[in-house]
Amino acid sequence: MAFKKVQYCVSLKFSIIYLISSLFLIVNNLFASHVTVVDGDTIKLGDIKIRFSGIDAPEINQTCIASEGKVACGKISKDTLIAKVTNNKISCTDEGKDVYGRVLGECFVNGLSLSSYLVREGFAFAYRKYSNKYIQDEEYAKSNKLGMWSMEFEYPWDFRSNN
Repeated sequence: MAFKKVQYCVSLKFSIIYLISSLFLIVNNLFASHVTVVDGDTIKLGDIKIRFSGIDAPEINQTCIASEGKVACGKISKDTLIAKVTNNKISCTDEGKDVYGRVLGECFVNGLSLSSYLVREGFAFAYRKYSNKYIQDEEYAKSNKLGMWSMEFEYPWDFRSNN
């Protein structure tokens, strides 16, 4: 009988380790087919709101001046993200929480970083205060006058502090 108890305890121990490992993977690699775009740098996967780390997109009510006049660049940034994620499976890494308690992460569609895509297309900025990861993408967008780089704009962090 003692042998069976030990075997049971070992099996239970491995089951618990497997369960904890599975939960760790779920928490650190979030997958969802149902995504809601909140704004140009935030999405919701199910009930989990994820703020893209290392980038900053214009606020939803932010405007820019384009050749045709005032445009809703915050909405354009959001719509760009919506177009990229629509009908695609999203996967995200959990990079912890920011000072506001938001989940930070990097999200992908078909292996492509959404953060890199948004910055490279000019609809978000490298958030150099927190990361240097997207500077080359930003320089590409700027040198090619893509997205907001083709307009007069206020950086999102300046817009927030001024409004």
